[in-house]
Amino acid sequence: MINEAALLESKTLRDSALERTEVLDRVKALSLLPDGMHVTTAMVATYFQVGIKAIRSLVVDHRAELEVNGYRVLTGSELSSFKELSGIQSRTASLALFSRRAVLNVAMLLRDSEVARQVRTYLLDMEYMARTQPVDNSVQSDATSLDDRIDQRITHILGRTVVPMFNALIETSNEHRQELIALRTGVQRIERRLRQHNARLHRLEGPREDRPLAGVMASLDAMNGPEFEEHVAELLRRDGCTAVVVRGGHGDRGVDITGRTAAGRHLVVQCKRFAPYVSVTSPDVQKFLGAAKVLHNAEVALYVATCPFTRDALNIAADGGITAVPRTLLEAWASGTTLDVLG
Repeated sequence: MINEAALLESKTLRDSALERTEVLDRVKALSLLPDGMHVTTAMVATYFQVGIKAIRSLVVDHRAELEVNGYRVLTGSELSSFKELSGIQSRTASLALFSRRAVLNVAMLLRDSEVARQVRTYLLDMEYMARTQPVDNSVQSDATSLDDRIDQRITHILGRTVVPMFNALIETSNEHRQELIALRTGVQRIERRLRQHNARLHRLEGPREDRPLAGVMASLDAMNGPEFEEHVAELLRRDGCTAVVVRGGHGDRGVDITGRTAAGRHLVVQCKRFAPYVSVTSPDVQKFLGAAKVLHNAEVALYVATCPFTRDALNIAADGGITAVPRTLLEAWASGTTLDVLG
């Protein structure tokens, strides 16, 4: 298994993991600018709980690598256009922006940040699971089933990383001791609640007479981000869509896939490969809504996820003309059912 030190020292290893930007939100919510795609230097510093000088110093040392992954400094007319589009109120002559990919890059370089270390730990766990768990379309009934693997990951992240971190902080803090104890109790409560989902996940993924292709979701859950985007692209092509292009990564302007429906309408797609116990929230849908309608002028917009949507997220999607494809509908689509909106 790749260790944290190797990730800090090897650009090749960092490059191999840069697609997994979803780990940022799983460790801590990453606030984005109104464009839904970028953060400022100050926002990066806040996320990693370090000073702005630490982030600026890191940029000086690794600017070329960060620029490849979406870091840029806006000036002049480009800055003015960005302010107008995003609604940012700022009088600065220049503005440094980090994409989510660049923020993940920072997490793999920043040594003196507990949040960055947690991101690296989560990232390495995901890479280990991806390397050791082969894609299998068959229904798994042994000890390495999907719910068991999720339970093991929860145990490692919460039980071996977050809770010990709180224990150490509690031992060294007097002023905020009670608050830290309360936070630790909350984390332990979340861990117990997530464990209770095992039985539910077992029912979702297990074989049933009315769902002979239940192993489809096990296969999708085993994919990494780029593999999932390519799979969704193939489903679109299967259903008659044309000019389908996967655009995930730097420069995607807030969408992962573009194309044309069978009827020739402009199509954009957002793909989210989240764990089944995570939900797509209303801010997630709002960000995509802005990208789909404002930046891309899409006639058809799909938000495809391997997890459920919250009720508010579904309402916003419906009001904004976004077609939500949650886990249950994705399973049916991947098993052969066509989506009416693609006709």
